[in-house]
Amino acid sequence: MTLLTDQSPQALIDQLDSLLEEERAALTKGELNKLEAILERKEALFDKLNSYSDLEAEALETVQGKVSRNQALLGSAMQGIKAVANRMAELRKVRKGLEVYDRAGRRTSFTTKGSVKLEKRA
Repeated sequence: MTLLTDQSPQALIDQLDSLLEEERAALTKGELNKLEAILERKEALFDKLNSYSDLEAEALETVQGKVSRNQALLGSAMQGIKAVANRMAELRKVRKGLEVYDRAGRRTSFTTKGSVKLEKRA
């Protein structure tokens, strides 16, 4: 981890670039527990960069693309988490019982008794 000792705009951009690569690695490896610390460091770098009024857009083009890429990865991670949560809710619902419809469209419920184990197969 690089400290914020060199305060030149290019040094800050380089640190941000490196941090965005670290964020990407955490997202692709599923190491979501690392994201909070990365976010804090990223915010500190953004604050430092925002203090410069004479930054040119070209200097930030590289990191702009990486920020967009990481946002897409983060969105995908969130979708995955939601999918898992939905699946877990469905499994809990099935453990309580099963609802089906007969040919006439009437709903019939079957309740489960005792402990139901979920078998995991490869």
